[in-house]
Amino acid sequence: MIIAVQTWDLHLPGCHSLKDKRGVLKPLTVALRRSLNVSVAETDHQDLWQRAELACAAVGSARSVVEEILRSADRVIEETDGLRIVETVTEFR
Repeated sequence: MIIAVQTWDLHLPGCHSLKDKRGVLKPLTVALRRSLNVSVAETDHQDLWQRAELACAAVGSARSVVEEILRSADRVIEETDGLRIVETVTEFR
């Protein structure tokens, strides 16, 4: 069994309130859960308007499968309007 956690540090330049931030992140996390069957959570910067850290966990029987899931998650985040990826970190366990 392979477990991987990928974390994205995000900049949300168009957000001017926590409500704006929630309007960008909520549809993104729902889309990741629905389309890729992964666990997703905002793990840092909850009190900042223009910063967010999202973490996504994927589990599979082979490393190649888990890597493909995380690549797909990365593409979904890159294509999301209103945010920019500052840093990405991936850990395998």
